[in-house]
Amino acid sequence: MSRPLQVLKAHVSSPKAWIVIGVTVAGVVILAEAHRRRRRLGSKAAREDFGAFLERFELLPFPQPPPPALKQPLAGLTFAIKDIFELKGYVTGFGNPDWERTHEAAGKTAVVVTALLKNGAKCVGKTVMDELAFGMTGENIHHGTPVNPQMPSHIPGGSSGGSAVAVAAEIVDFALGTDTVGCVRIPASFCGIIGYRPSHGAVSTIGVLPNSQSLDTVGWFARDPSILHHVGHILLQLNTVEPRRPRRLVFADDLFELSKVPKHKSLYVVSKAAEKLSGYQPPKHINFGQHIASNVPSLKDFREQSTNLQNGISTLKALSSAMLSLQRCEFKTNHEEWVNSVKPRLGPQTANCVLTAVNTSFENIKTLYKVRSEMRAALQSLLKDDGILIIPTVADPPLPTNLKKRSSAEFFYRALALISISSMSGCCQVSIPLGKHDGCPISVSFISYHGGDKFLLDSVLDMYSSLQEQVTVASSSLPFADTNGNLDTSELLKEKGNAAYKGHQWNKAVTYYSEAIKLNGTNATFYCNRAAAYLPLGCFQQAEEDCTKAISLDKKNVKAYLRRGTARESLMCYKEALQDFKHALVLEPQNKAASVAEKRLRKLLS
Repeated sequence: MSRPLQVLKAHVSSPKAWIVIGVTVAGVVILAEAHRRRRRLGSKAAREDFGAFLERFELLPFPQPPPPALKQPLAGLTFAIKDIFELKGYVTGFGNPDWERTHEAAGKTAVVVTALLKNGAKCVGKTVMDELAFGMTGENIHHGTPVNPQMPSHIPGGSSGGSAVAVAAEIVDFALGTDTVGCVRIPASFCGIIGYRPSHGAVSTIGVLPNSQSLDTVGWFARDPSILHHVGHILLQLNTVEPRRPRRLVFADDLFELSKVPKHKSLYVVSKAAEKLSGYQPPKHINFGQHIASNVPSLKDFREQSTNLQNGISTLKALSSAMLSLQRCEFKTNHEEWVNSVKPRLGPQTANCVLTAVNTSFENIKTLYKVRSEMRAALQSLLKDDGILIIPTVADPPLPTNLKKRSSAEFFYRALALISISSMSGCCQVSIPLGKHDGCPISVSFISYHGGDKFLLDSVLDMYSSLQEQVTVASSSLPFADTNGNLDTSELLKEKGNAAYKGHQWNKAVTYYSEAIKLNGTNATFYCNRAAAYLPLGCFQQAEEDCTKAISLDKKNVKAYLRRGTARESLMCYKEALQDFKHALVLEPQNKAASVAEKRLRKLLS
């Protein structure tokens, strides 16, 4: 027996664990098989379809009705489907060869696929997906990773990555995917196309393999907002006529703090686009995390005991924890028997998800469903029937493909915090591309109330052209300035800032410190104090930048390290935060706040 297996045998006693342990050993063989499959298919074919397709075929649309009947709404359009939708006479693979091997051909075609064929669209193939619909990267150890047309050396996102790539590469006009925990929204963002997750339960999932029924939805991708709209009307069975309502944009300012994209290329693009259109009320800016903390009391059971996050981001982290628990619980109910009997060969990431699911006892299932109900009510109270919540779709650019040692824990933390909002509330969400920043696709998401799908689809159609115009303007403009103020002596302004800070007048404190910095930009204390005022406002990126500037001016500024560590922890950049708290301890070994934070983060990262 090999040394790794001897070690595993010595430390793993659970029989269920051995279901998945073999995956890592088999992984090399599986990967070799995948490479051989690619060679057999030929490099030319792989280049032509960007590795998006598992199988190519043609399912012709239903016959066009004779005149004078109207032309079918999707006539002339082509689409592809994720390998999770059943087609009569085909075995649904669920992204895994062992699943395909142990299941029979479907007796019926999925309801949504039939609806598209009836309305004139032609299906041209099945696309690659993450195994068992687990995963956010788009990588599949058996079938390969579809190539992201926007960034070929980076992941396309998953689990509906093949469908997103087929649309982004202009192979099809639209494609079907499923979205459980971001499986449509993430690849849409990474591939620079539109991706729609409908209200939970609004689109039929009959003939769709389940991952987690309380979170599963059928979503779709398109490049053109009018095609997205047409497909939505078919799948959602919407009425074509509805009175136009005013729209109210609600910007989640705290969530844009998580994003690395400058706000003049994201938040301000949406704001400016709305200004150019009629029927939009003045926008509202909120701290969304605090709204959820106040309105979803059941999340207290999912908070980390020793969290130091003084903001709503910790609430969204708790929400994402509840979401993953619900997904694993329902996956176990659906597929535990198959996993135990077949012992499938799984890629390492999927194996970890499956092992966690089947080996966990879920005693808090009622609390999970309560969180879901409270989340839906919290979004309804915020948005009512005219509101659209604006958030970043994802916080980070796509990871490089084949990244063996990922420093990606924070990538997943931040992605899940954003994704959990619609997944756990059941609200409808659309990811909209907004050009690029540093070569990476940018996107924002619009979220509307549960059942507000027509309102949201109409809003996308209404705003899309204006949004793209503002993207062009933003790409050629400089970032907006954040500071202003009247001249005064810098020290006096600092004292005024300190007084405002002590009185919890954070915005006024920021203004005073900013004016002081205008007069004297080489004083580390001014930057450090302004960072302290930014933190309770949830302006974590600004706080981080100010602390970095303060440290460049004074490398022994302990407060700057502590505040930058707090800002980075709030942005879920845990490794960098840990380094800041360690540095503070080097300068002040007895600093209690730094010691507590350092221990907490070491435990989290372990």
